[in-house]
Amino acid sequence: MNKLIVFILAILIFSACKSSKKAIEKEKNRTVTVEAKDSKNKASVNVSRKEKIKESVVADEIVSTALSYRGTRYKYGGITAKGMDCSGLIFTSFKTHDIPIERTSFSMASQGVKINLKQVKKGDLLFFNTNKSKKRINHVGLVVSVDEKGIKFIHSTTSRGVLISSLKEGYWNYAFIEARRVL
Repeated sequence: MNKLIVFILAILIFSACKSSKKAIEKEKNRTVTVEAKDSKNKASVNVSRKEKIKESVVADEIVSTALSYRGTRYKYGGITAKGMDCSGLIFTSFKTHDIPIERTSFSMASQGVKINLKQVKKGDLLFFNTNKSKKRINHVGLVVSVDEKGIKFIHSTTSRGVLISSLKEGYWNYAFIEARRVL
């Protein structure tokens, strides 16, 4: 009788230590709620780990597409390798990956969620006002990297076409208005 009780206790102890696949799957698909702290953008979004990884991959692909246009000359209203303006570069890079986005930098600035510069990551958009006589956004860039050296973004300028710049550069730092996340 004692042997039977010891045997049953042993089975219970060992079965209690067993991990289940369901518990592991639940951990992989845990949902995280992200809320914008900006009073204008109080939308909540539930994002699983798989979705975050997918967003990161999509951001990498969009940035890669934008980088493929590096050196393309500036052309007002352009959206091809023959010539692009700043919003045309962003529009084309997103459209290539079937992500709808507005066509002009001013309109793009109403999409997504406004974020703090400290939250910026690859694939986010930076908006600028390069014409101080008109107080509105007229330029956009796509973040290609964020590290201890600063934020680098790709954009198209009238003087040099599609290139990578740093937000630490005086001109761009001065003209910076806001950052937004659309992915």
